Amino acid sequence: MTKGGRADNEVAARDGEPLTLVMPGPVVRPGQRPDFSHYGAFAPGAFRRPAVDDSAESMVDLATGLIRVLDDDGNAVGPWNLNLDASSLREGLRVMMLTREFDRRMMIDQRQSKTSFYMQCTGEEAIACAFQSALRTGDMNFPTYRQQGLLVAAGYPLELMMSQVYSNTMDPLHGRQMPVFYSAREYGFFSISGNLATQFVQGVGWAMASALTGGSAIAAAWIGDGASAETDFFSALVMASTYRAPVILNIVNNQWAISTNEAVARGQAPSFAARGRGFGIPALRVDGNDYLAVHAVASWAAERARANLGPTLVEWVTYRTAAHSSSDDPASYRSADEPSAWPLGDPIERLAKHLMVLGALDESQLATLTEQVESEVGAAQLKAESFGTLKDGPKPSPREIFEDVFKTMPESLASQEREAGY
Repeated sequence: MTKGGRADNEVAARDGEPLTLVMPGPVVRPGQRPDFSHYGAFAPGAFRRPAVDDSAESMVDLATGLIRVLDDDGNAVGPWNLNLDASSLREGLRVMMLTREFDRRMMIDQRQSKTSFYMQCTGEEAIACAFQSALRTGDMNFPTYRQQGLLVAAGYPLELMMSQVYSNTMDPLHGRQMPVFYSAREYGFFSISGNLATQFVQGVGWAMASALTGGSAIAAAWIGDGASAETDFFSALVMASTYRAPVILNIVNNQWAISTNEAVARGQAPSFAARGRGFGIPALRVDGNDYLAVHAVASWAAERARANLGPTLVEWVTYRTAAHSSSDDPASYRSADEPSAWPLGDPIERLAKHLMVLGALDESQLATLTEQVESEVGAAQLKAESFGTLKDGPKPSPREIFEDVFKTMPESLASQEREAGY
């Protein structure tokens, strides 16, 4: 006799034993070399490009594989290669370089006390920059604090981004937000919230509203690997699946949720994208350091949403090269050798190499582009700093704490304002 596929005596031997839990710890500790071979094992061009109306069940392999276009030699291969023209690729390279230079300068400014806090997206630039190129005017992103590339790629003025970081007199948000918590409705960038995962349900709700009001704009919601363990993540998937909302649900798996490895939030699932299957949502896992792959999958998911075929869940596999924030020291929880072990390379270097293979870029042109990018970001920085920084410049009056809160100030707040002497 067997019970549940095991002999009865085996089950009996376990009966009465105390229950146990698995307490996950770091995959590797500082000083140990991590193993990323499970990502490097997927060959570029190996995965098919399904029709946009294919079922979620038919795409199970795409949720556990890794969609890649660029190979190690800089060639674009496979069915996801959309053969983007050289001009589009050069623009993609430029905005990624702008984003990285912007990050570099703002991080230096934080160390110089010109701002209180900063968060970089170093190594992740391809995800936001290539994704934005697949959207249209009117579409809305619901981002986290590491998608500044969406704004850069959309052409948002760098000096306004910097002014928001500095909380100076040109800050569009009047110092009401933390640094890096941008907001730009006209550029399709919803206000960032420090409460992680909320943007997932907000994005689904906005997409539903767009459909209910007869609109044509789609939404894109963003979340990190760690925050995908929040209940808002699963609520968003239920609503998106039930109502077939025109939304792209993005999980940026950069391997670390501050100091917690991605394996903790993923649990026993083979990937984050694999969670889509239980909700009947087509899901894909993508090389997030491959500009061409990101653009192709983002375009595919946007086409599905615009055709009223419902949501798509995408896991972008990347690596957080920098610290979590200016307040973090990754040396305390991950190996110093980890960046060199990462198999998917640097997104900027990979796209530059591809352009060189195409004959659309050479070393001299790359050097010129680098100088132009540094000059552009430097000029924006000088302009933004002329309006003040946290360290220098005019400070707002405490009176402003009472402003821009309500359209019509309630008496309770007005009495506090009078009590404060304003």
